Amino acid sequence: MGLLFLQRLEGEGVFRCRRCRVDSASKDAIISRDFYGRTGRAYLFDHVVNICLGPNEDRHLVTGLHTVNDIYCSCCQQILGWRYEKAYNQSEKYKEGKYILERARMVKDG
Repeated sequence: MGLLFLQRLEGEGVFRCRRCRVDSASKDAIISRDFYGRTGRAYLFDHVVNICLGPNEDRHLVTGLHTVNDIYCSCCQQILGWRYEKAYNQSEKYKEGKYILERARMVKDG
């Protein structure tokens, strides 16, 4: 195994992995709080750090068919949410390249 390099986020309102407390996203990167994941409430983020992406997978979500990648904590490998790779409905294209973090899998500092 090699060294694990983690990015640290500065300021208040940092979301961290609930299991290992590694920084994942800043509240400043939240696009919307009106999302739901497998475990309940979720937030849509423009930018996240310290994650690994799973393989592309087509999923039928509430808003239609999307190609997504699961997001894993790069430290402890806990699943945190998913990334929208492709949206097939024109009205959902704004989600492409954005990230969903499930609130139940995160802790917020500050």
